[in-house]
Amino acid sequence: MRVPLSWLREYVDLPQEATPEDVLAALVRVGFEEEDVVRFDLTGPIVVGRVLSFEEEPQKNGKTIRWCQVDVGEEEPRGIVCGASNFFPGDKIVATLPGAVLPGPFPIAARKTYGHLSDGMIASARELGLGDEHNGILRLVELGLDPEVGADAIALLGLDDAAVDVNVTPDRGYALSIRGIAREYAHATGAAFRDPAELGDVASGEGFPVSVVDTRPIRGRVGATEFVTRVVRDVDTSKPTPPWMIARLSLAGVRSLGILVDITNYVMLELGNPIHGYDLDKLTGGITVRRAEPGEKLETLDGQVRTLDPEDLLIADESGPIGLAGVMGGATTEMGDDTRNVLIEAATFDAVSIARTARRHKLSSDASRRFERGVDPAIPYAAAQRAVDLMVELAGGTADELGSALYAEQVSEGIELPAAFVPGIVGVDYTDDEIVGALEMIGAQVAAVDGGWQVIPPSWRPDLTDKWTLAEEVARIHGLDRIPSILPTPPSGRGYTPLQQGRRRVANALAAAGFVETPAFPFTTQEQNDLHGSASGERLPSVRLANALDGQAPDLRRSLIPGLLQTAHRNLARGLTDLALFEVGTVFLPEPGMTYGTDTIPPLAVRPDATTLAAIDASIPEQPRRIAFLLAGSIAPKQPGRAAEAAGLEVALDAVRLIAAAAGVEIDVVQGERAALHPGRTGLLSVLGDVVGYVGELLPQVADEADLVGRVTVGEIDLDAVLDRAGDRVVAESLSTFPAATQDVSLIVPADLPAASLRAALAEGAGSLLESLRLVDDYRGQGVPEGSKSLTFALRFRAPDRTLTAAEASDAKLAGVAVASERFGAQLRD
Repeated sequence: MRVPLSWLREYVDLPQEATPEDVLAALVRVGFEEEDVVRFDLTGPIVVGRVLSFEEEPQKNGKTIRWCQVDVGEEEPRGIVCGASNFFPGDKIVATLPGAVLPGPFPIAARKTYGHLSDGMIASARELGLGDEHNGILRLVELGLDPEVGADAIALLGLDDAAVDVNVTPDRGYALSIRGIAREYAHATGAAFRDPAELGDVASGEGFPVSVVDTRPIRGRVGATEFVTRVVRDVDTSKPTPPWMIARLSLAGVRSLGILVDITNYVMLELGNPIHGYDLDKLTGGITVRRAEPGEKLETLDGQVRTLDPEDLLIADESGPIGLAGVMGGATTEMGDDTRNVLIEAATFDAVSIARTARRHKLSSDASRRFERGVDPAIPYAAAQRAVDLMVELAGGTADELGSALYAEQVSEGIELPAAFVPGIVGVDYTDDEIVGALEMIGAQVAAVDGGWQVIPPSWRPDLTDKWTLAEEVARIHGLDRIPSILPTPPSGRGYTPLQQGRRRVANALAAAGFVETPAFPFTTQEQNDLHGSASGERLPSVRLANALDGQAPDLRRSLIPGLLQTAHRNLARGLTDLALFEVGTVFLPEPGMTYGTDTIPPLAVRPDATTLAAIDASIPEQPRRIAFLLAGSIAPKQPGRAAEAAGLEVALDAVRLIAAAAGVEIDVVQGERAALHPGRTGLLSVLGDVVGYVGELLPQVADEADLVGRVTVGEIDLDAVLDRAGDRVVAESLSTFPAATQDVSLIVPADLPAASLRAALAEGAGSLLESLRLVDDYRGQGVPEGSKSLTFALRFRAPDRTLTAAEASDAKLAGVAVASERFGAQLRD
């Protein structure tokens, strides 16, 4: 909101020596954010001149210039070259003399042009920064001015004014007006405030038919609650807009469009209530405020023909729609140069209805921005009267008794404010007088009750709805700098939960091993969920977003792999070919046949009860946390004397073992199948017999569809399940001071027996002395029967209290072999 200081001074005692920076500092103290200081970017000498005479001189380029003699209040007239032709001898104009600087910047100097030495320039309104129109030079007679020659034109035209620009948040719509900002400046400084809406006796008018017929209200609220009309007859649209009004409108960011439109814009900026003017002679019958009918169309003032929605609130007469209520008027009843009688409208419309209409038609206007933030319902009479007075004064009109007044009584329920609430929530020991004084200063009615006060907010503050917003007002008025800055003391004995510690431990372990964590958005497609979210690629239910950020990825992921594939593609496209990526995140696993989501939203600032929380929990799907990784390219680059080491399945299995060690569990790997993975290079991961994930190499066609080259290996583990099975197990164990005894064993087993099963049997039989068991060889060939294989394991034994003998280690190994032989028919290989 841009606020010219000369305008602000009319309604609050602003010191004459106050600078725009002083005003901004005061407004910042009451919660506004400063944006800028706006000035007319020009400097003098810029004076009033009178054209004494001129000679028209045609030029070779087809242009005709005028060589003018201009009296600027000096002993001798100045010779000035001018290309405009809309002035006459005797006209008073604005002369910019050498040394002046116009907006641009455009410095003025005596210069030779068209064969003359032009000693200055005759300025147009656009060159002075008073508007965008350039219809020739500015003739002061057209502004109704007859100043003395040589007078300062900057002060005459209000170009010495400045405006402060403040950011108005959506909940403080009352501040989109001079009235609102003046009141806030008074709050900040204690200066006297004069309400421009208090105009004494206000005539409401009668006899003009107006009705509100809203058969489809939004949220049960009628589209219009107040609707005031007044009539002004015999206006003269040829009358100029006064320069002070043009200057103020320009500083406020509104260009001058003629006296009638300028007056409606002026009143809107002054009081915050948008005003609309109709050409009364173009109206057919009375006015009806109603919702649009399907298929109705309206040409708005911007020249666009709009197809209306049944939810749109309209202003209509007997001919049909004549305006989008609170947004923009229609072209059929627009005020123009031939307008003689004006119907003025000042109304209060439902904020939600106006906001939806403006967004639906992509038509944000000054009026809609105010209505959708809330307009004071108590001032339509005053706003209409202000417009009438200005049209009578400036446009030569005559106020008519014809008009109308629809008014819905405003019932404002009081807010209970306990005496101790504000100090308790803000943290400042405000006295009762400070609390009451602050609330009364903003215009609230405060009545004492047992234990506190009953507060009725002012009509222009629809954002004050509860005791918390009242507490915020008290803190704002008395200064936010009074609120102490104290860090809360955390209770002892708290910290990460065991589950949180486990997640962080696993992520840190992968990061330390050279993997890079790359979180991705949890959005994907149903096809990707089917491919990566199930073992066989069957269709499983997905959670589809009602309002997806990306229409091509409307589902929540069932797997982390699609996000890693996108990240890998993005890196490959930028020349990064060696990748080791991982992500820790949630997946969303809805149950078949279940409907998720709830319309039951608990109220703010009220703790939901157990039943409500249970309903909310039931409305969301299971969301386990997983860890997934992706490997592509080389794990070690090519070096002198050493070839590059590909990041294949072996490296992926090492990553699985690293995750297992960090989590404090043992993860077994058995050969398996997944829809997206190579059938011969896929392993299922299990802990204590339960499958918790998988690892393997992507099918070539799946990698190609993801625009990835070469072999790509991925793995995904249910991290919550792994950590849950780890329990409270301590990951770091004490190191034994006794030496280890190592043994190797080679067993011949059927070729289709998983190595993990044989390993588990050996570990079970070896007993507690076994410290580690590792597969070191898988041999199939000469010396091994057809259909069999030889698996070699390295075993390490250690006792916590003694040095083991070779016999003890051998006995433990043979005990493991016995279990393997009994269970799988394993035989020692010679």
